[in-house]
Order: sequence, then structure tokens, then C-alpha cells
Amino acid sequence: MFTKRVKPKKYHEIQRMAQICALSNRQTPVDFIVDFGAGVGHLARVLGYGFGIRVCCFEMQPDLNQQARDIDFKLESMAAKHLKTEDTSHFQRPEHLTQRLESDTLPERFLASIRGALGLENDNFTFGIIGLHPCGNLGPTLMRMFLGCPQAKFLNFVGCCYQKMTTRATHPRERVNGYPLSRFLNAKSCSQLSYEAREISCHATEVYQDRLRAGENEHLRIHSLRAAAERIIVQQFPDLRHCALRNVKHSPGMTFHEYFQRAVQGTRFEALDSRVLSNEQTETDLSNWQRIVSFYTLRLMMAPLVESIILHDRCLFLMENECQVRIEAIFDPRLSPRNHITMATKP
Repeated sequence: MFTKRVKPKKYHEIQRMAQICALSNRQTPVDFIVDFGAGVGHLARVLGYGFGIRVCCFEMQPDLNQQARDIDFKLESMAAKHLKTEDTSHFQRPEHLTQRLESDTLPERFLASIRGALGLENDNFTFGIIGLHPCGNLGPTLMRMFLGCPQAKFLNFVGCCYQKMTTRATHPRERVNGYPLSRFLNAKSCSQLSYEAREISCHATEVYQDRLRAGENEHLRIHSLRAAAERIIVQQFPDLRHCALRNVKHSPGMTFHEYFQRAVQGTRFEALDSRVLSNEQTETDLSNWQRIVSFYTLRLMMAPLVESIILHDRCLFLMENECQVRIEAIFDPRLSPRNHITMATKP
């Protein structure tokens, strides 16, 4: 009932994350939990209706918040029809707040938003902060908000999209960046990670290892299709080399033209003249797919190391601010590649 029409990956993440957040709430009791980047509220719904925990959801897209409220209403209607009153007495409907959290958002403004959403008259309350795959700088922003709010007692989040974080090298004029965070790494001149390093750290090794062992050449060949597509885009639009393409699932016998059209669908590259797809360089790229596999494998070997650097920087940052910190792998990496949760508590 809580996760109707949720994909297996998301279902796995929600169930595991909800269990951990409920445990944190028992070990460090708070008045409510704040879920950042809540989307349509699947995680908040499991916490609120399943565990009876009050949740305030922060989501920047108003249409997602409206969808979340609609799903809440449908769930409550279904529960009223099929469950006894004593089975629903613990229900806590999530509060859905449309607001964007920026790197420079002050704790005072954040707390004022919470008071308004929950109808609180003063700051005499406590809460936990959670985030299921906050993208790029949002993870570090949650950490700073956790440290800046005396009422925040625990923090649980699983980060993603490390390549989207700002860094001291890429954004030297920014007052705060997403990496590095800790005083320890900020003091090291060799601590910078390139966009390419942070991007590869988002990829899981397990599924790729399985395909290499099984000799699934058709699945492996898709990397050569993407490499050829990216070469064309960089040649045509050199200033847009970091713009994202759509993920394309492998299908037997897929041609490069078919792959390219699916990859650029809905992007600014969709209007690209198809004649640029057929040239000698592209044919050479596609025929050398095994070299692409070798290169990608070498890159992927470094992914766990780079992610470990990012995660330990976050751990050090929190420890430098007198927090108790744990980092654990909580998801099946074959289902959810970004599977490390950062958990912190403070006095």
C-alpha cells in the first residue's frame, strides 16, 4: 500500500532507509524528521504511516508535492475502507513543503519554514535530517544545516551525483563548495578531484564485473556507442561536453543511429543533423569497442577509491565539528550503486 507502482530499486532503497531512520528515531528520539528532496513522498509515507513518525518533506517542485498529497489521500481512503481504527491510530500524515534549499540558506530561514509548515510557535523542538540520494551539493548542504541547527539531533543521508558538486578549483569565488569539506583535506594541495574522477565514482563495479565474467559482449558494447555519441557532441558543441545524455538500455541488434536518437531524445542535441552520425571516425570508434571496454574497466577500478575519498572527507568534516559518525553500505549495489549512508549524531 505504501509503495504502489514503485520500481524494485526504489522499493529496496525506501524499505532499508525507513528501517534505519526509524532506528535512529528510537536511539535518538526527536519530535519529527525532515526529509529533503522528498519527491512524491514515498519514504516519508513509510515513516509516517508505517512507523508513526511525524515527517516534514522539503521538495522544490510543487507538482511533486501535489502528487504526494494526492497519494497520501488515496492511502488514507484505502486504509479507512480495509483497516480497523486501531490499525491506523498511529498514522502521521506527512507535511509537504515546497521550498528549495540552497548552499547559502541560513538555518534561521530553514527553521522558520519548519515552524510555519508544522504550526510550531517557538524553537523548542528537535528533529532529524534525512535524504535519500540528495544530488550534488545538496548532500553537503544538509550536513551544514545539521551543524547549524541546535535542534537537529541526527543526520542520515545517501549521496549521489558527486560530479555535480562544486569544488574549490571549479568555483573559486564560491563561499562554500561541495568538496572538499574537511579542514584536513582543505589543507592538502593534492586533494582536488576532477569532474571525470567524481563522475566515475558514481558508477558501480559489481554489475559490470558480472557482465565481464559472463562475456556479455552486447551489453559491454553499449559503452562504445556512448563514446562515439559523446565524441560527435563534443565536436559539434565543445562548450556542452558535460551536458547529460539520456540513459539507454541495451537491446539486441541496436544500431548506433538508434542509440543516438534515444540518447538525445528531449535534450538540446535532438535537432542535430543525422548526417554527422555517419563518418569514418564514428565507424572506427564503433569497431574498436573492445578498447573502450578495456579503458572503461581501468577507469572503473578507481571508482571505489574516489568515492571513499569523498565519503571520508564528509566523515572528517562532521567529526571535526564534534559529531559521532558512521558510514555503512546499506543497499544492494547491484540494485542501487550509490549505497553508502552517512549517519551522524551530535550532543
